[in-house]
Amino acid sequence: MKIVMAIIKPFKLEEVRDALTSLGVHGLTVTEVKGYGRQKGHTEIYRGAEYAVSFLPKLKIEVAVASELVGKVIDAITAAAKTGQIGDGKIFVFPIEQAVRIRTGERDNDAL
Repeated sequence: MKIVMAIIKPFKLEEVRDALTSLGVHGLTVTEVKGYGRQKGHTEIYRGAEYAVSFLPKLKIEVAVASELVGKVIDAITAAAKTGQIGDGKIFVFPIEQAVRIRTGERDNDAL
């Protein structure tokens, strides 16, 4: 089992969710985050004053999947979130030692 964590642009959420649902992945966690990388922020004007926005809004998506689905999940997220512009995001994969569904007590792959 693995956790696939993706940082994406906020307007790509529905496309990513639809791509994951088509693979049979039905549970995901979405967190609003801010960060910067090569995109390095931008400047905005508010009430006539210009200021720098260093941290840009992004979404962090976390999905727990069986190890054999990781490649398909990465491909689906990449295809759905890609704009071809700087700041499209990153994907990270982490191992899961154990998973338990609280309601039923199911464990590991059955709990996913």
